[in-house]
Amino acid sequence: MMRRLIAGAVGAAVLALGAFWFLTVPQTVPASALGAHMPDLANGKEIFYASGCASCHAVPKQPDQLKLGGGLALLSLFGTFYVPNISSDPKDGIGGWSEAQFVTAMVKGTSPSGEHLFPAFPYTSYQRVTFDDLRELFAFLKTLPAVPGRVRDHDVPFPYNIRRLIGGWKLLFLDGKPFQPDPS
Repeated sequence: MMRRLIAGAVGAAVLALGAFWFLTVPQTVPASALGAHMPDLANGKEIFYASGCASCHAVPKQPDQLKLGGGLALLSLFGTFYVPNISSDPKDGIGGWSEAQFVTAMVKGTSPSGEHLFPAFPYTSYQRVTFDDLRELFAFLKTLPAVPGRVRDHDVPFPYNIRRLIGGWKLLFLDGKPFQPDPS
């Protein structure tokens, strides 16, 4: 009897872990979902300033707010997050990213390498932005100066550093619903 209970508990645990693993797979936006598009750089610039990208991504303590080399430390109860380089640098920034990778990061919170991004990055808000607006923002970002330099890794202790757990958090807070204007 005891062996059956233990075997049942082990089987249930394996099923639960399998379900968790399946449900927390990082989601992506395929390039085929984007279609043809001619970006409007003026709109991309407007989105850049309205979104406040420079407030986090500009290199700290330097006057040019268009040098988006990152590095700002964001202190939280979960650890310290260091804002990434989103300049057009192909090695250290997002200059080597495709449109689909950028849109995926913005609306799904998934990096080009397929990892969950920490929600210190507000993708729960950016998920409401249209793909076309995000593509225009990306096109504008690529016109800004490349800033070489890799930002240090986040300082996040266990268990918060297990990115797969963020998939569970996303199930609760990342609904994927587009912005709906209030007609009233």
